[in-house]
Amino acid sequence: MTWEVLSIIGTIAFAVSGAIVAMEEEYDILGVYILGIVTAFGGGAIRNLLIGVPISALWEQGTLFQIALVAMTTVFLFPNNLLKHWQKWGNFTDAIGLSAFAIQGALYAAEMNHPISAVVVAAVLTGSGGGIVRDLLAGRKPLVLRSEIYAVWAVLAGLIIGFDLAQSPFQLYTLFILLVVCRVLSYTNKWQLPNRSIHH
Repeated sequence: MTWEVLSIIGTIAFAVSGAIVAMEEEYDILGVYILGIVTAFGGGAIRNLLIGVPISALWEQGTLFQIALVAMTTVFLFPNNLLKHWQKWGNFTDAIGLSAFAIQGALYAAEMNHPISAVVVAAVLTGSGGGIVRDLLAGRKPLVLRSEIYAVWAVLAGLIIGFDLAQSPFQLYTLFILLVVCRVLSYTNKWQLPNRSIHH
């Protein structure tokens, strides 16, 4: 059950963030749907490739597609109400998507008895894969690669689940809330991993 709830939360969060990025770039309605769908399902597709689940498994998520479509249509029809708050809530929906999908990806790999390295990779790719694809299609530098600490939280989710530190639904929801809070703190306080720029 936890799994389904996390999938729904992540799907809505990422579909909305993809749709809004598309609207900021002034894409048409088709672009909005494509970017939203890719953001919501891209991470899962990349993860499935890597841990050996047929990609066609994605097509079995009929309900999730419908949920994503409703979320994107709402954004498209009522942009002004949403876009006013987007600066404030945009990173927040992204944080929710990241946390929900990172945990979900880690659980997926752990259930298949993959080694801990694979669990961590699955968490990072499921959590940030959709966002990377979204940013690339919108012609932006991927948030994951340059912004405040982002993928680190997904790595953390992978480690906690890989080492069986969170198993019960209660522990998983607590982990989810914890990751969202950490991600929100990391962008409000601009925590960053060390980076070096090369000056010519």
